[in-house]
Amino acid sequence: MSDSHVVQIPVRIVLVDTSHPGNIGATARAMKTMGLSDLALVRPHLFPSDEATARAAGADDLLAAARVCEDLADAIADCGWVVGASARLRTVALPIADPRECATTIWQRLPGTRVAILMGPEQSGLTNEDLARCQQLVHIPAAPGYSSLNLAMAVQVLCYELRMAMPGREPPEGPQSNEPLATAAELEGLHGHLERLLTESGFLHPEHQKQVKLKLRRIFHKATLDQNELNILRGMLTSLAPAKRYPPSS
Repeated sequence: MSDSHVVQIPVRIVLVDTSHPGNIGATARAMKTMGLSDLALVRPHLFPSDEATARAAGADDLLAAARVCEDLADAIADCGWVVGASARLRTVALPIADPRECATTIWQRLPGTRVAILMGPEQSGLTNEDLARCQQLVHIPAAPGYSSLNLAMAVQVLCYELRMAMPGREPPEGPQSNEPLATAAELEGLHGHLERLLTESGFLHPEHQKQVKLKLRRIFHKATLDQNELNILRGMLTSLAPAKRYPPSS
């Protein structure tokens, strides 16, 4: 299936003790853009909220379906693999992975096991008691001097990596050209045309001519010219020929 289609990723995002309702809305938006829809809120300070709805920016359906729990145990009761996200590496004996490694492991657990990713309060993060309920810790590498990400930004990073690691994900489809690539003979014609013109103009000097010719060839090889593009270049070179610029006087 093309990645342009909506593919739901069955991973639950659990926000614990979120203090700012806007972060809940922004998290819902981050999830929806990457194809996640399972949101659980543990003791949110204010929810529902107009600010959460405004920040969701079209992900209102995720907010409406979000499950509000009084206890973290309820939010993850049906999950067999629980990952805790933290900016600080605490003294908890847990395997630590970066988001890319974590996403790969999660897809290995799916679909037979329900998976949850826990995000802690904005100021303090998950407690050691919260992390003790996890099988893995995920840490987002950041600049050592300022490693704290906004809650929704951290969710966006994790959801993005989950989507990139999705089995069978196809690369994005760009515009396709039906024009055949230029042949070796056609490219030789272009190079010869260009070299003649550059010699006549005085750009190519005998001392450096070989090196410049090789570099010009590398430039055009990198461009991977098709036949239409090559014809445009040949026409352009013809228009720049001295005979074209300075027609003989009558």
